[in-house]
Formats: sequence, C-alpha cells, structure tokens
Amino acid sequence: MTTVDAGQPAPVATERRRPIGLLLVAVPVFLVIWLVIWPIISAVITTIWVRTPEGSAFSIETYRFFFSDGYSLANLSMTLWTTGVCAILLLIVCLPIALYLRFSDTKVAAYVQGLAIFPMFVPSIILSFALIRVLGPNGMVDILLNSVGLPKIRTPYLTPWGPVIGLVWDNIPLTVLILLSGLGSVSNQAVEAARDVGAGRIALLWHIILPRISNSILVAISFAVLGIFSAFTLPYILGPAAPEMMGPFMQRTFRDLYDPQTAITQAVITFGFCIVFGLFYVRSVAKNRTP
Repeated sequence: MTTVDAGQPAPVATERRRPIGLLLVAVPVFLVIWLVIWPIISAVITTIWVRTPEGSAFSIETYRFFFSDGYSLANLSMTLWTTGVCAILLLIVCLPIALYLRFSDTKVAAYVQGLAIFPMFVPSIILSFALIRVLGPNGMVDILLNSVGLPKIRTPYLTPWGPVIGLVWDNIPLTVLILLSGLGSVSNQAVEAARDVGAGRIALLWHIILPRISNSILVAISFAVLGIFSAFTLPYILGPAAPEMMGPFMQRTFRDLYDPQTAITQAVITFGFCIVFGLFYVRSVAKNRTP
C-alpha cells in the first residue's frame, strides 16, 4: 500500500498542475521569442548575409567598416565612457540614500524617499528641457550667479557631461529601490551585534552590509548600464553633436544618411555590449535561486 507524506503534494495533483503551469509560461515565452529574440537573430542575419547584384552572400564588411572608422569608434568610446561614469556616480549617490532610508526611522526619511523616487514620474523629454532651462546658457543658475555678482559657469549642456547629469538623475529611482530591497536582508540584529563588538561605521559597511547586498549592487548596476547604453532622448537633446552616443548615432545613420544596413550593424554591436552586462544579471538571479 502506497502512502503519501502529509507535507508533500500528491503525485496526481502535481501532474495535473504541470500542463496549466506550462500554458501560463508559454504565452510570455512566445512573446519574448517573437518580439526580442527573433528580431535580434534577424538583425544579425541581415548584417552578415548581404544582397548583391549576383545574389546573396556572406559578408562582414559593415562590421569591418565600423571597427575601422574613426568616427564610429569615437561614438562607441563616448558611449562606454558615459555608461561607466554614470554607473560609478549612481553607486556613489544612491548607496548612501539607500542606507539612510534603511536605517533611519525619522519623518525626514519619508520625504527623502519621495524625492528619490520622484524622477521616475518625470518623462525624459521634460527632464531634458528642464535641465536646459536650469543649467543651459542664461539658465536659472546663470541668472542667480549674475544677481550676486559671480561669473557664469561653463554649462554642461551640449558637452559629454550633459547626458551624464540627465542619465544619473533619471536612473536614481530604480537604483535606490533595488539597493533598498537588497538592504532588507541586512537584519538589525546583525548590525547591533557588530556594534557591540566595537565595529565602526566603515567596518560595519565593509564587513556586514556590502557582502550581503553585493548581488543587489550588481543587479542595480546591470539595469542602469543596459538603460544608459541604449539611451536616446537625453543624449540626443543634452549631448554634443560629435562624438555622440550610440542611440543618436543609430537614429541619425538610419534617418539622415538613409543607410539601414549600417544602422542595423550599429544596433547589433550595441546589443553585443549590452548582453555582457545582461549576463551578469542572469548569473546573479541564477545564483540566488540555486539551493
């Protein structure tokens, strides 16, 4: 006679639930394959299988041109520089905010959290023109400096620092929320125990807090990098005309130069860099799910 443990589901019930679970998963998986994976595969095929007067043939000429063209490499370097600077600044700005929100129980913390989340509800186009009105030539900052007899500042508008300021401000909410979620795994008892044995703030941060939120930091940086690397609106409005980030570069190549083949090649190269950071996120999620 077969017995079933009280704490274990019956085998028949488990087998019945499997088809339902697979059907629920099938729809989003199909959409991901249709809207994400297939366009990527199609783009790669389009760039390496080129149509010629004699027919179609394998060619990597567009990739060879990109990596031999000084202007294209300058745009790629600009994108990598902006992404790296934004990632570092986001960590420097958001980690103290998340730490304050996690360990503070004052009313001020609620206002700080509201201010940190506020950029999430501001569209990028509005943010761009707001920064122009504040930091641009003859903007609010210039007017205030002139009113007290101080010289004008060198505006970051239309310089590489323009997109950096906008992208950092735009990515603060998501970064703070992810870090704050990771800090939830740091118990107050562990912090108090470390303080009881004489750990200072630096030692507490380095030996107790950071090891427990390392995955959250990696996830936050991965999300920020993926968004910044492919950003378009803020770099297009706030950044210089040359060199430019890959988002405006692809758009200008496609619309102004009427060269879709080269634009798709730029998109594939951009995806190649983004997938590296995406793998860090996937690895982090898989590591957390490993028993």
